Amino acid sequence: MKFCLDSVIIRPEKGFEIKNAIILLHGYGGDGKDISMLSLNWKRHMPNTVFICPNGHEPCPINPTGYQWFDLTKEDSVYILKQSIKAEDVLKKFIVQVKQEFKLSNNQICLSGFSQGCMMSLNVGLTSEEKFSCIVGFSGKIIDQNDLKNRIKNNTQTLLIHGDADQIVSSTHLLEAKDFLIRNNVSINTLLIKNCDHHIPIEASSTALNFILKQFNISCY
Repeated sequence: MKFCLDSVIIRPEKGFEIKNAIILLHGYGGDGKDISMLSLNWKRHMPNTVFICPNGHEPCPINPTGYQWFDLTKEDSVYILKQSIKAEDVLKKFIVQVKQEFKLSNNQICLSGFSQGCMMSLNVGLTSEEKFSCIVGFSGKIIDQNDLKNRIKNNTQTLLIHGDADQIVSSTHLLEAKDFLIRNNVSINTLLIKNCDHHIPIEASSTALNFILKQFNISCY
């Protein structure tokens, strides 16, 4: 099947059945190849997992070789929310295609993303009719709490990780998201990493891996 989003796909080694999927969403100006680097370590611990890393559906104006999930050139919260919901629709169609291609259900899929990709993982994951295995977000935030509160449909287990020295997306958004998710009955784990800016360090990657293994019910190798 040709997916509606161009994607980097890392399949299990030959002979291993696909039992789970991790969909990795890149940040603003990035692409599927960038975020696929997370799979280099993770795949050794999840031999039956396929990693799917789509490019955003729009080219990014600040990086012609990269992509975006929604436009950030206008500082207009209404416009940004509208654009993010358009991206949600594309991603939900993409997830349906992934489920059909690999014969999976939501409870076998982890949604994960960095920065803008984290924002999309939260919105897509929590507004879907069926809960996912888990959501793992790095250095992101909730785009619009009032909007999400009105549309939230499930309580997918969530892990959010942020650096306390992030100058791009302030770490205060981690605390705000935690408070919001608790108030809306979503099981939330968080990790604030000291002296960490806007990237995914080894500590974040390892914490996320252990969380996903637990949700997939995979024993540590």
